[in-house]
Amino acid sequence: MLKSPLLRAKLLRVKQGAVCYLDRHLSGESMSFHQVIAIIVPLLVDQTFIVLLSLLNTAMISSSGDAAVAAVSMVDSLNIFILNVFIALATGGTVIVAQYKGAGNSAAFSKASAQAISAVALISVLISLAVIIFYNPLLFLLFGRAEQAVFENAGYYLVGSSISYTLIAVIEAVSGVLRGIGNTKAVLWLSLIKNGTYVFFNFVFLSILKMGIMGLVLSVLISRLIGMVCSLIYIRLMNKTIVFRFRAMLRLDFSMLRRVLFIGIPFAAEQMFFNGGKLLTQTFIVRIGTNALAVNAICNPLSTLTQIGAAACNLAVVTVIGQCIGSGNTKDARRFVHSFLKIGSASVALITVLLLPFLSFLIGLFSPNPDIVPTIKTIIYITWAATPMLWSTSFVTPSALRAAGDTRFTLTTSLVTMWLVRVVLGYILGVVSPLGITGVWVAMIIEWGIRSLIFLTRLRGDRWYRHKIV
Repeated sequence: MLKSPLLRAKLLRVKQGAVCYLDRHLSGESMSFHQVIAIIVPLLVDQTFIVLLSLLNTAMISSSGDAAVAAVSMVDSLNIFILNVFIALATGGTVIVAQYKGAGNSAAFSKASAQAISAVALISVLISLAVIIFYNPLLFLLFGRAEQAVFENAGYYLVGSSISYTLIAVIEAVSGVLRGIGNTKAVLWLSLIKNGTYVFFNFVFLSILKMGIMGLVLSVLISRLIGMVCSLIYIRLMNKTIVFRFRAMLRLDFSMLRRVLFIGIPFAAEQMFFNGGKLLTQTFIVRIGTNALAVNAICNPLSTLTQIGAAACNLAVVTVIGQCIGSGNTKDARRFVHSFLKIGSASVALITVLLLPFLSFLIGLFSPNPDIVPTIKTIIYITWAATPMLWSTSFVTPSALRAAGDTRFTLTTSLVTMWLVRVVLGYILGVVSPLGITGVWVAMIIEWGIRSLIFLTRLRGDRWYRHKIV
């Protein structure tokens, strides 16, 4: 009986200490730590599911053989390149909506929401048509050195993926708008619907019906169609903050559209240059061989496992900083950026320590050729060692700058570091030197370090938040 009051007192002190810590690091004049946590926790859960489902999907695809794994890895590098263009344009909507939300202008952020969704949908239709028409020369240009079986599988997967571009673009645009107003719970549910149905249909078509690449294509199309329908139903009928009408999407407001694209286009260009560089390094890997492609396909989802918390911070920082800038509170903006950087780096370090004992088990999920396992382990050890120090500063920092409207600087920096460091150094270390695929990953980590230094230097000044957007 005596222990119970003592235990309650101890728990109370722990709770009070946690509240004081959170209030000191995650509260400001613009919002309290309760509001920040309400934004970041659903994003954290969302990123966890996305990474774990990616891991599971890659493992299921592995059952179709090395040619299928290599084909999916190749095409997904192009898909990621295109998808990030949609995400970048959607981020323009996130920033504008967040800044109007911070300024308390509900009519403006409702109008911005419709314009952002319209812009992303229209651009996605044009990109989808271009890829469908020119898929064969595009694949030959990028991956012409691949084996014939890999190339054929890649063609089926690319055409199927391109049909779904508009579906995923609308989902990303709606999610971007909802993040802008801080409604990350809805974003989480939409993501769970899209990714959950994707895993379900992958299990049915790949593991049960053994349909190979065609089963994967069907999974992509069905899950993204369901996700798009649910996202439009939610924002039209269930969301209580944004006044959304479908006819508003058809009536272009060029003044508002210009504000959205002021953020979206430079970020889209940044993503094109950045992911274009990543795509080019993929062609280096094709030259190294099918084993290198399989190594890269397995290392990609494994490397992202430790980035779950930092990736959630990367999304949340846009909403929080955008609303701070919209309310005119630059002191809070600077404070929150540093808090998110600390949280992101600490989460990466914690997850890395927890996962290290299970690395062999995780690699085994992909049923890899035993000959490539040592290379996979070497790359993961190097990457996991560098990620806690460099990932958040390399990616969360520019997201914060972008949320304040500092898009030209982030564009220029990403362009220079990607092409002068990752691409050039990746070729030297991956193709010229005997390091092979390991050299490509080492070049990526060096590029993270240089990006971090440049962005942190920018953050120390005051030019990044002097842009007038709304």
